Amino acid sequence: MSVLDWLLEGDPSIRWQVMRDLLDADDETVAAERDRVATEGWGARLLALRYPDGQWAGGACFPAGFRWGESDGQPWTSTLPTLDLLRILGLPPSSPQGIETTALVRDRCRWEHAGQPFFSGEVEECINGRTVAIGASFGQDVDAVVDRLLADQLADGGWNCWREQGAVRSSFHSTICVLEGLLAYERATGSTAVVDARRRGEEHLLQRRLFRRLSTGEVIDPDWLQFSFPVQWHYDVLRGLEHFREVGDAPDPRLEEAFELVRAKRQPDGTWLLENTHSGEVHLELEDGDGNPSRWNTLRALRVLRWAG
Repeated sequence: MSVLDWLLEGDPSIRWQVMRDLLDADDETVAAERDRVATEGWGARLLALRYPDGQWAGGACFPAGFRWGESDGQPWTSTLPTLDLLRILGLPPSSPQGIETTALVRDRCRWEHAGQPFFSGEVEECINGRTVAIGASFGQDVDAVVDRLLADQLADGGWNCWREQGAVRSSFHSTICVLEGLLAYERATGSTAVVDARRRGEEHLLQRRLFRRLSTGEVIDPDWLQFSFPVQWHYDVLRGLEHFREVGDAPDPRLEEAFELVRAKRQPDGTWLLENTHSGEVHLELEDGDGNPSRWNTLRALRVLRWAG
């Protein structure tokens, strides 16, 4: 069986992206497969776990009653990570399920920080970046969150969730969340107001070749060389490459070392493994665990390398 055949045996959320990004299928075929995300497989199972008020696990960023130290890692079952995962899976915004869900979240979900409405965002940049990506993808007004992110950009070009606590250097984790959000907003609204900020943030990553210290050239964090899915708020090299592929420009020469890392991780059977799964409770196990072939990472790696030429 070829790798493409193996990918096409996966969930509808995998299949429609393989058709679009690797097989160049026509728009009608891709859309028909994407529609199935709302009614079959992982997408339908996540939607079935939604509470009647539109939230998951009774909370915006954290499940109702969550307290740090009482669980193994951060739980990924609340509204933010679940709705973000549905966005990545490709839940069609125009589907009845997409329309109903986003309306309920807009009207009833409030942030734990200070009770702000979900699509008004809160204060942490990594949260607000993902909120913008969700809102832009599902047709919600996130203009105010975007304005806050533009005001919060640090002098070195990126963002850091600890800015309010005095951080002056950017975090790759926060920066990639914001960059994905700004690009989604740009695409959804046609706005050019965020382009300069987005480019500055991207330059922050490019100067560091996606994973090396600007000062010494050392690897910033070995975990970034491991490819996980879902990524949640965490940065890794494959996530960085996926962002630049999504931008659509010709690959910057400074990405070549990152491309080589992806190539080197290809297994003899043509697949890529799941690595470094982020601890914490989840609704669904999407793959077979770390060290096993991953349809998600294989899809993501193949389309990044296809873009690399």
